Amino acid sequence: MATKKQKIKIDGMHCTSCSMVIDGDLEDTKGVLASYTNYAKGETEVEYKEEEITLDKILEVVKQIGYNPSIE
Repeated sequence: MATKKQKIKIDGMHCTSCSMVIDGDLEDTKGVLASYTNYAKGETEVEYKEEEITLDKILEVVKQIGYNPSIE
């Protein structure tokens, strides 16, 4: 299976706990292999399996927990 990495800009984070919530929820999502969120940079890098999840679904997961994701 092919994996893909994508950087996503995330607005609305207020602290490092926000980044932990994002990483936890994304990593609990089927098809997401890893999430590396950097609060200071306001972005996350997600590694995922294209066959199992779409980028739109990843963005939707971030929106559902209260943040505003966008592709750089």
